[in-house]
Amino acid sequence: MTPSTPEIVNDFEVRSLDTMCVNESQEQHPWWYNLKYLAVGLVFGIVFVKAEIISWFRIQEMFRLQSFHMYGVIGTAVVVAAISVALIKKFRIKTIHGETISFTPKKFNKGQIIGGLLFGFGWALTGACPGPLFAQIGTGALAVTVIVLSALAGTWVYGYFREKLPH
Repeated sequence: MTPSTPEIVNDFEVRSLDTMCVNESQEQHPWWYNLKYLAVGLVFGIVFVKAEIISWFRIQEMFRLQSFHMYGVIGTAVVVAAISVALIKKFRIKTIHGETISFTPKKFNKGQIIGGLLFGFGWALTGACPGPLFAQIGTGALAVTVIVLSALAGTWVYGYFREKLPH
């Protein structure tokens, strides 16, 4: 199947493979099996707080080009991700359940530039990236709930109009 060939996702939707991420895992587990993700999320939240990655002040510093802190964090993440992907491809590493990990190429379109700019503007204006929003709420920054609700509303609006948007 080519990346632009439509695929039936469920009984209600047909989507193009180049516009979505597909989890092909066939493993079924009880609900409590996913508690490990909660534990990892809590650890990441603590690390984000201690490293000041969730600080609106640090985010504003980054967008004002006043500090290298966030660029260093983001750069380190990019390098670690690139090395990880290269190792997965080179050694054909499988999931912990023995399933093959595959990477599919994505087609470029101008919507990625527009979406990236909107994302960046929102990040700069709010001082909040979607990743650490819940960690920010956990630190007592309850005003961030407005950003969470806005992000949810924006996601809903995108989903509603997705099929009508230019490709």
